[in-house]
Amino acid sequence: MSILIDKNTKVMTQGITGKTGQFHTLGCLNYANGKNCFVAGVNPKKAGEIFEGIPIFATVKEAKEKTAASVSVIYVPPAGAAAAIIEAVDAELDLVICITEGIPVRDMMMVKDHMKKSNSKTLLLGPNCPGLITPDEIKIGIMPGHIHRRGQIGVVSRSGTLTYEAVAQLSSLGLGVSSAVGIGGDPINGLKHLDVIKMFNDDDETDAIVMIGEIGGPDEVNAALWIKDNCKKPVFGFIAGVTAPAGKRMGHAGALVSGGDDTAQAKLAVMEACGITVTKNLSELGELVQRALVAA
Repeated sequence: MSILIDKNTKVMTQGITGKTGQFHTLGCLNYANGKNCFVAGVNPKKAGEIFEGIPIFATVKEAKEKTAASVSVIYVPPAGAAAAIIEAVDAELDLVICITEGIPVRDMMMVKDHMKKSNSKTLLLGPNCPGLITPDEIKIGIMPGHIHRRGQIGVVSRSGTLTYEAVAQLSSLGLGVSSAVGIGGDPINGLKHLDVIKMFNDDDETDAIVMIGEIGGPDEVNAALWIKDNCKKPVFGFIAGVTAPAGKRMGHAGALVSGGDDTAQAKLAVMEACGITVTKNLSELGELVQRALVAA
């Protein structure tokens, strides 16, 4: 099984005619069932055109009506990305994945407020995220497909690069992943660690979970507290930024230490107290998971 997406998911790309949108849509088309999954593009100025066999529509609503696409991936530049998210939300898609980095915080506040006031059922992943992948079925985003091996480990991470590192380790050890989800590093985003971990916990073919976090914010601690009382599966964790000085940004807008409770050390301590097996060395993560599963 998988979470959120599988080989039957129908996807549209918002911003498909831009350089980034074209490059990564082509990469997704050429991965596993991509040619069957990517069915539409959206650009109001290029409606009626075709990209690699994919028809381009003027609006998300029209693309949904004509192709039955239920998921959107967004490569729209920062200035227009929030409007693109809102358009997809208003079209009542199941899932919107925003890859765009650099969206103003004020814009994302407006997006979240709009989703709340409209009581939207749409799930938002990102922004500033690599997307998600179900190995050998479908990838939606910018992750390198070749490092992913099908397996039973669910991976959720705020960092795209650290997601790839963890996945590569698991693949090299023959473990593989059921799905890998990058939730993004911005301070205001959609799905959190906890949301994704709940999905993995309910997935019959996910046997263990890897949670990768960063300094700043309460998300990892909130997830750990839920895991302590509710999670049926072993969880392994890593927090980036152990050596970061207070007040230091770590690339992601959300990775800023604002108090004693959101340092890497504090998060790791809570995670460990909640029964999560943690490491301060990312290079050991794959072997840590392997040893624990073999021992079990």
